[in-house]
Amino acid sequence: MFSGIIEAIGQIAAIDMHQGDMRLYVQTRDLDLSDVKLGDSIATNGVCLTAVALPGDGFWADVSRETLAHTRFDRLSVGERVNLEKAMLASGRLGGHIVTGHVDGVGELLQRREDARSIVYRVRAPKALARYIAPKGSITVDGVSLTVNAVDGADFELNIVPHTATEAITGSYQPGRAVHLEVDVLARYMERLLQFAPARQQADEQAGPAESRDGLTLAKLAEYGYSRR
Repeated sequence: MFSGIIEAIGQIAAIDMHQGDMRLYVQTRDLDLSDVKLGDSIATNGVCLTAVALPGDGFWADVSRETLAHTRFDRLSVGERVNLEKAMLASGRLGGHIVTGHVDGVGELLQRREDARSIVYRVRAPKALARYIAPKGSITVDGVSLTVNAVDGADFELNIVPHTATEAITGSYQPGRAVHLEVDVLARYMERLLQFAPARQQADEQAGPAESRDGLTLAKLAEYGYSRR
């Protein structure tokens, strides 16, 4: 589990393609590895990777075909900079939002413009992810926890403040770049619950008040302002 707060900018030092998948060496630069052991997770541009070797100035990780199919890692090049974050400790501060490190899709940066000292990006998400993106909601872009400013269909806007532009690779993006997107995990769980809510409500109504069990229903969501009937 991660928070979406980037701890360091690393660099791809080596790429080894072997039997259809990838082994990746990431130089971690300013990232403190003193508390990292084999098997620990490090988010690399928002992708949760497992450290399989720790030579001292970075880590090796295996990248499966599944990960290659759902990220832009097949387009990585040696020397490319990447955002890094170690797995969050249970006692740590959640400075961003809950991030799993499992990329939901690859978006495309459509537009970049300056707004005072900030940068505003317009990004197009895959259509299947559009329903999870809401104005003022959270989204992870290349591992960075960001707030959505506005939404227009599958397109959304982000405001990058100077600190984020400096401490992550986000400030260097140009139109046409592919970016890793992870939607808010809470939106996914809510959708899953709502898929079962109508059937559960019907079963409770058929059973009658005496036999109905407490649970999530559309009526209860509407009662508390989460849904409209």
